[in-house]
Amino acid sequence: MRFFTSEKIPIFIILTFLAYGCSAKLFYEIPYEFRFPEKKTEFIKKYSPFISGKKIFIDPGHGGKDRNNIGYEGNAVEADINLNVALALREYLEEAGAHVIMSREEDITVELKARSIMTNLSGADIFISIHHNAPGREGDYWTNYTSTYYHAAEMHYEYEPCEKDLAKYVQRDLAYAMRNSGGLGSFDGTYSDYTIYPGEGFSVLRLTVIPSILIECGFTTHHYESQRLTISEFNDVQAWGIFRGLCRYFASGIPEISFLSASSIFSELDSAAIFSIQDSAGIDSSSVEVQLDSITINNFSFLPRNGILKVNINGIKPGDHVIRIIAVNKNGIHSFPFHQNIFIKEM
Repeated sequence: MRFFTSEKIPIFIILTFLAYGCSAKLFYEIPYEFRFPEKKTEFIKKYSPFISGKKIFIDPGHGGKDRNNIGYEGNAVEADINLNVALALREYLEEAGAHVIMSREEDITVELKARSIMTNLSGADIFISIHHNAPGREGDYWTNYTSTYYHAAEMHYEYEPCEKDLAKYVQRDLAYAMRNSGGLGSFDGTYSDYTIYPGEGFSVLRLTVIPSILIECGFTTHHYESQRLTISEFNDVQAWGIFRGLCRYFASGIPEISFLSASSIFSELDSAAIFSIQDSAGIDSSSVEVQLDSITINNFSFLPRNGILKVNINGIKPGDHVIRIIAVNKNGIHSFPFHQNIFIKEM
């Protein structure tokens, strides 16, 4: 690069150009709602009816003894960045009326299994684990993207489609806020955790019983990303992206399934177990799926008019069984995991 000077160009301009024009710049977009605070207030007010009262468990990954991912220049400590993003996300959620529970609020050690145990005892609606990535190859300073993981893979019994729904909504708004792609391994930036640990997945997703996702916001090992991640304002931008995704997800409605039969104990003479599937957006009747002991069955009826589902239990052998139901509303959102234990007594 050649530079030309003249008496008309002050030397400080030349020095400024050399300092900033020829060096790496830290680019990130300030969200519209941050530039105009009244718009932020409007957004939160608009989505508060869908978020208020929800219980959200936030898990800032790592911390305490686990501070190994320190980034490209040694100052982007993943454990600290995870916590910064999580605390900002909590602030936005609480402002919208949600109740937030966290696995840690400071730099302490929380074992992996303990995170799932805490979540399962919390009564939370959803679980979000926040992380920042690093490549498997040493010396890789160029890989960077935003990804969101759900547990298991389609056609596997442990796969819950609602988790992929949640991942899609969060991934879309977070990746947009960070101006990152979702990587080449996925069309939309969401991934099954089986792509990392085949047949097993991440511990915090496998052992957590409520709808759960794990976010890898970006790579601390990427030269430019690592510098952005150490900026508090950028962590706020990340948290806002996650918050926006959660708002849009809950606003799309979630089908609610409930068990209406008087008892979970049936005789061989009883004809059906009765359930209700309700959602203000309406239920896609063609989407209703019923499984008995992990096997998909077709001997059921569903009336969209009143949302009543009758599962025929005639011919089911005596003993313990599990009925699993999945439904989708007209916005394309799947129901939360629903498993009803029943017992058929022998006559």
